[in-house]
Amino acid sequence: MDKQELRKLIAIWFEEDIRDGDHTSLSCIPPTQMGCQQLIIKDTGVLAGVEVAKEIINYFDPECRMEQLLHDGDLVKPGDIAFRVYGKELSLLQIERTMLNIMQRMSGVATTAHKYQSLIADTGCHVLDTRKTTPGLRYLEKEAVAIGGGMNHRIGLFDMILLKDNHVDFAGGITNALTRARDYCKEKGKDLRIEIEVRSFDEIREALATNIPDRIMLDNFSPEKTKEAVDIIRTWEQANNGKHIEIESSGGITIDTLRDYAVCGVDFISVGALTHSVKSLDMSFKAVK
Repeated sequence: MDKQELRKLIAIWFEEDIRDGDHTSLSCIPPTQMGCQQLIIKDTGVLAGVEVAKEIINYFDPECRMEQLLHDGDLVKPGDIAFRVYGKELSLLQIERTMLNIMQRMSGVATTAHKYQSLIADTGCHVLDTRKTTPGLRYLEKEAVAIGGGMNHRIGLFDMILLKDNHVDFAGGITNALTRARDYCKEKGKDLRIEIEVRSFDEIREALATNIPDRIMLDNFSPEKTKEAVDIIRTWEQANNGKHIEIESSGGITIDTLRDYAVCGVDFISVGALTHSVKSLDMSFKAVK
């Protein structure tokens, strides 16, 4: 994430938490008193958010110094120390909750992505995130997915064309939607990949006949139907000079059914749960006496 954009978010986070002052700390801690706090891991998972923590600390008090022991992407367990921060005790106390909130959330996302991707690592299939993210935290949550070993789908509505069922229905069908999307890109000079969601074998065949989509999303197909859909698409590729169309499975896929879809030969499986149903990784920021 761009550092300037991140600093804008950090300013909002501290305004939300501190406003006109941390009166608890100000009431009992001398302003020049120096100390140290360390980030202690209390759960098993994948660490994420260390680089963001550096920016949070530097934004609030550039005189604070971090002693880094672990890095983003490291596998962690209870008792591990990720880093220590030295500086004014008032600064450490005011940084604590904002930094922990972000790191716990990002580490929870990274841990979840790691669990999913590890289950299908031998298949060549990749787990994708979605736009089902926490408002204001999308870039950080998607960064956490990547740290955990997953892959990012589009960031937003601006960096890819994804024609979903409502677009298809409003446009009057698969062919209309794809043709209009292609023509729009040409007219606007946009080099955007085009993906379309399909709900049946007939829609797959219609999408293929246009020779437009870069990726086809199989929406709510069973594993059995997914295998049949993959065969249809790969057979079409062989008959059309080997043009490769990426295949994505989506819709109601859980950690228990993930592998059933991956072994069907799809390239990607998109899972909203990577970001919308995550348990934060437990950790604490404790004073070192």
